[in-house]
Amino acid sequence: MSEIIATYLLHDKKESLEKKAESIALGLTVGSWTNLPVLEQKQLSIHKGRVVGVTYLPEDEKADRFFGEKRTKGIIKIAYPSANFSNDIPAILTTIFGKLSLDGEIKLIDIELSDSLVSKYPGPQYGISGIRKQLGVFNRPLLMSIFKGVIGKEQQDLDKQMRLQSLGGVDLVKDDEILFENDRTPFESRIKSGLQVLQEVYEETGHRTLYAVNLTGRTFDLKDKAKRAVELGANSLLFNVFAYGLDTLQALAEDPEINVPIMAHPAFSGAITPSPFYGVSNKVLLGKLLRLAGADYVLFPSPYGSVALDKGETQEIAEALTIDESPLKKAFPVPSAGIHPGLTQLLINDFGIDSIINAGGGIHGHPDGADAGGRAFRDAIDGVLDGRSLEQVAEGSDPLKKALDLWGPAKVKS
Repeated sequence: MSEIIATYLLHDKKESLEKKAESIALGLTVGSWTNLPVLEQKQLSIHKGRVVGVTYLPEDEKADRFFGEKRTKGIIKIAYPSANFSNDIPAILTTIFGKLSLDGEIKLIDIELSDSLVSKYPGPQYGISGIRKQLGVFNRPLLMSIFKGVIGKEQQDLDKQMRLQSLGGVDLVKDDEILFENDRTPFESRIKSGLQVLQEVYEETGHRTLYAVNLTGRTFDLKDKAKRAVELGANSLLFNVFAYGLDTLQALAEDPEINVPIMAHPAFSGAITPSPFYGVSNKVLLGKLLRLAGADYVLFPSPYGSVALDKGETQEIAEALTIDESPLKKAFPVPSAGIHPGLTQLLINDFGIDSIINAGGGIHGHPDGADAGGRAFRDAIDGVLDGRSLEQVAEGSDPLKKALDLWGPAKVKS
C-alpha cells in the first residue's frame, strides 16, 4: 500500500511523545480507534495513520525560553495511507499538516512519497537537462540577472537593461517579481520587445539568453495568459507560486500548451518557514514540493546575503531539487540575494555546476555597467572551473578586477 511518511519536530508540554504521535496519527486519519467495534476497526484499518518512529532529542534551553516552560523535544514520523486522499497537493497538505498546523508548536520538517505517488505529479517539464539543451550550455553553472528599478519605467528602459545584461553573457534574465501588469510595460509588450532585443544580441554575438517574464494576475486568468505568452514566443515564465498556491503551479506545469520552463519565486514563503518551532521546513516547501509541482528552477535565499538562510538549509533545498533518487526531473537550484562576483568560488563549491548564479546588484552595480558585471561573473566562473583563484583570474580580466575592488573576494576554506 502506498503512503506518505511525514516527519515532525515537536516541543510538547507532556513527556510522552509516543502518546502525542499516536494521537496525531489517529486524529488526522480515522479519529477514534480504541472505542470502535472490532468490525469497524477492520474496515478502517487501511485508513489508519501509523506511527513509524519516535526519537527523543536533548532538552533545548532556547525552546524552553521561547515557550516559557520546559518542553519535551523530539522527532516523530507518521505514515498516512494514500487511500485517504486524492492525488493532489492540497489534499496531501491538508492530510499531513492541515489542522495540525494550527497547533503552533509542531513543525513539518520532511515528507517521503512512494514512487507510485510521485508518478502522479508532473515534476519539471524541462528541468536542468532541458534548460541546458535550450541554451547549449552543459559544463558550468548558468548565470542569471534581474531587472532592477523598473517600476514606473518605460519599455525602452527595460530594453536597455535587457541588452546590457545579455551582452554581458548572462544566460537568463528575469523580471523583478514585483513587476506586475502596468500601462508602461504591459506583459505582452515586455515579451515582444524583450525577445526582439535578445534576438538582436544573439545575431551580433552568438550568445543566447532566456527571458523569464513575470506571470501575474487573477488565478483563473493565468492559464490563458501563459498560453498567450507562449504564442508570442516566450521561452520562460517567472511565477510567484506561494501567492497563488502549489496546485496552481502544477496546473501550469502539466498543461501541454504551456511548454516553457517555469521559475518559482519564494516570495511569501517566509510567512511559513522561518520558525524553528512551527510551520514547514524550507527543504519541504522550497525543495520537495516545488519539484513535485513542476518548477524547473527554484529561487531561494543564499547563505551569504542580508536575508541569508542557514547554509545547511540551503544545501538541503538544493539536494531535494537535484537528488537522483527521485523519478522526477531535476530542477535548478538558484541561491539568491547578496550575490556578487567575489562569491563565485564559494557558490560553485557549495552548490556545484548544476546550479544558477543569480545576481541583481552584483551585475547592475558594477562600476562599468551591467554588461561589465556580467562579464565579471563569466570570467570568474570560467576561471574557478579552470582551477584558478579569483585574484589570478582578475589579472587578465578588468571587469572582474573592478568587481573585486568593489565587493572583494569571499574567503573560501580549502
